[in-house]
Amino acid sequence: MAAAGSSPTIVEYFGGEDGYRCGYCKNESGNLSHGMWAHSMTVQDYQDLIDRGWRRSGKYVYKPIMNQTCCPQYTIRCQALRFQTSKSHKKVLKKMLKFISKGDISKAVSEEEPMDSHIEDAVSCSFVHRSESHVSEAELTPLNEDHADVVENEDEDKGETKEEVNVKKAELGSLQICGDKDAAVPGEPSPSTKTVHAPPKPGKGADLSKPPCRKAKDIRKERKLQKLLQNQRCTLEGSPLQAEHQALLLQSSKSTTNQPKSIEDFIFVPLPDDAPHKLEVRLVPVSFEDPQFKSSFNQSATLFAKYQMAIHKDTPSECGENEFTRFLCDSPLEPENPPNGPECGYGSFHQQYWLDGKIIAVGVIDILPYCVSSVYLYYDPDYSFLSLGVYSALREIAFTRQLHEKAPDLCFYYMGFYIHSCPKMRYKGQYRPSDLLCPETYVWTPIEQCLPLLELSKYSRFNQDAKAVDEDHIKELGRVRVLHKRTIMPYSVYKKRRKGPSDEASVQQYASLVGQTCSERMLLFRS
Repeated sequence: MAAAGSSPTIVEYFGGEDGYRCGYCKNESGNLSHGMWAHSMTVQDYQDLIDRGWRRSGKYVYKPIMNQTCCPQYTIRCQALRFQTSKSHKKVLKKMLKFISKGDISKAVSEEEPMDSHIEDAVSCSFVHRSESHVSEAELTPLNEDHADVVENEDEDKGETKEEVNVKKAELGSLQICGDKDAAVPGEPSPSTKTVHAPPKPGKGADLSKPPCRKAKDIRKERKLQKLLQNQRCTLEGSPLQAEHQALLLQSSKSTTNQPKSIEDFIFVPLPDDAPHKLEVRLVPVSFEDPQFKSSFNQSATLFAKYQMAIHKDTPSECGENEFTRFLCDSPLEPENPPNGPECGYGSFHQQYWLDGKIIAVGVIDILPYCVSSVYLYYDPDYSFLSLGVYSALREIAFTRQLHEKAPDLCFYYMGFYIHSCPKMRYKGQYRPSDLLCPETYVWTPIEQCLPLLELSKYSRFNQDAKAVDEDHIKELGRVRVLHKRTIMPYSVYKKRRKGPSDEASVQQYASLVGQTCSERMLLFRS
């Protein structure tokens, strides 16, 4: 997956942090997580990390300590290709359509879902300020093949083999992202991302032996068509067109009564020429070298500050340009544009919602090999009546489906964290079908199977196979890749050269959290 010439993933691991204030239950020191600063990161490495419960805030990548933190945060993904709009979702889509095409303003707020569909991520903004790295750029640049130091066999008495001691040169194009035998196979769940399906329990869900429930409106439509068919028999009796005509009518009857409208049916509707409003959604790469990103930066930053102060009660100093840049513009993801990927490529983007020539909302997203990952949303509070949190999530699901047409492996929409212990955060479970990640075996489990467990305990292992383990658990610590003094080496070599107290416990913890596959691809910076 890594494009030739792209930077490898380079991280500094900070370990488990002291408890800090929880944005959900307001516990002053109950929120616990592991964290690392990502100086650069390939999209495949980040995909594999979020499939192990990690998430980024700017360049800070963190993983809640699930069995200790006050409000466990479970990674949630929606199966975008199978997504069905709920009644409340359709209301939001129709409300936007009416506003654009007719200028209608509905002040009714959906009771089923909060206006701000990404409210929890404001909590993570503080990560960026707390754990910034101070390592110089020079220290993080592995020397190229011509200048890289080679660790020679310094101590033959210790029985080290030449193969063990020689250090791999920093050939950036040679990093294998999907080539390992343990790595994910495109289009199939990796060993660490299997989905568990259990048979439905008696009395739960629809009775599949009976015909599905139908709306009275659909039944009336079908009766009308049947009458039409009877009338047509009089004029078409004996005609060869009769059978064909009946078949066509029955087919149209079935298609209209059995197929619910998709998101696309609501979004991509032809508008009248005299529509009072125009909504345009622009995808802009997060890069100051991109002219669109650069030209809209000031407007976007101003909107972020307006949103943070109105919705999250930030002070002006807490949401200035520097904070906006570090939180939502600085990304460790290295852009990649492989021939089999989406036309826009992989990386970090701002999806800007332009209404009548001005930005009213921005969805910050990461486009990864198997998913679109929602990072954050901010919008103009003056347009709260449009339910922009829900609307943008539905647009992002539709966008995922669109990307899938060019990149078949990309078929999921990651919504961040699902927090069952915080009632306000349960709305994400309404985007169905969706799965939660087991915090112990990293297996995806349908949310319907998880909810009864979470009702009993805020922390739960979803994988019901008691013998199942994390299949990508650390097996060989010595194979962890380390960047030390601008030289790439396995941990087994670094450990012998290290002066001072042992750091093995910290490296062991890091490797167990990122998994064997990522630990052998990513570079762990050691000073």
